[in-house]
Amino acid sequence: MSIRVGVIGSAGRMGSEVVRALEGARDLEFVRGITAEDSLDQLLDENGARLVDVAVDFTLPSVTKANVLWLVQHGIHAVVGATGWDDDALAEVRAALKASPETGVLIAPNFAIGAVLAMSFARTAARFYESAEVIELHHPDKVDAPSGTALHTARAIAEGRTDGGLGPSPDATERDPHGARGADINGVHVHAVRLRGLVAHEEILFGNAGEQLTIRHDSFDRVSFMPGVLHGVREVASHPGLTVGLENYLSL
Repeated sequence: MSIRVGVIGSAGRMGSEVVRALEGARDLEFVRGITAEDSLDQLLDENGARLVDVAVDFTLPSVTKANVLWLVQHGIHAVVGATGWDDDALAEVRAALKASPETGVLIAPNFAIGAVLAMSFARTAARFYESAEVIELHHPDKVDAPSGTALHTARAIAEGRTDGGLGPSPDATERDPHGARGADINGVHVHAVRLRGLVAHEEILFGNAGEQLTIRHDSFDRVSFMPGVLHGVREVASHPGLTVGLENYLSL
């Protein structure tokens, strides 16, 4: 039996790519696309029964939380690529899931398998290097900075450094009136580049005396995210509750 899927944000750049990927997957059935003008009620029939098993959400940070809470309320599994989630918003989803314990929600900052692997490798490497910084590079139409991927990476690095018993990275900077050192995420500096022609790219830099390790991932086309999205759609029902990060579905 195929998995019935709806796409919220189906007219967007990522949403339209997800629709094409679903239409090419034999075990998945694309049922309904939801645009900004549509009601989520279109994912239900006239009697209020679910038309889809899973909904994929690639909308904007301003609306994605409300979408997910609606999906949980109606027992529809959610695979979410929209960014902008903070601890308070995640706590609201966890609270809502208590009333729907069989529902699964996957929120992933990046669905490219290589990006997920890079984040996992970075957490491992972080234990062994005195210095660590992150550079994320995206197209100028991206509305948030730093990217969700960079935030997830920096937090993973911070966890790895803690596991390795490392203190703060060395940095003699005393004055930075223009913010040249970038964002400080759990003690890891993150730098955001917005440049026409880019899609989604990340460099993770580690340094020791006399040595540098660079982990880099490049997505040149949005099609690179589709294997991860489809994997999430196939797996989310088997992971009830809230999961943050596709790596948790990949046995890393």
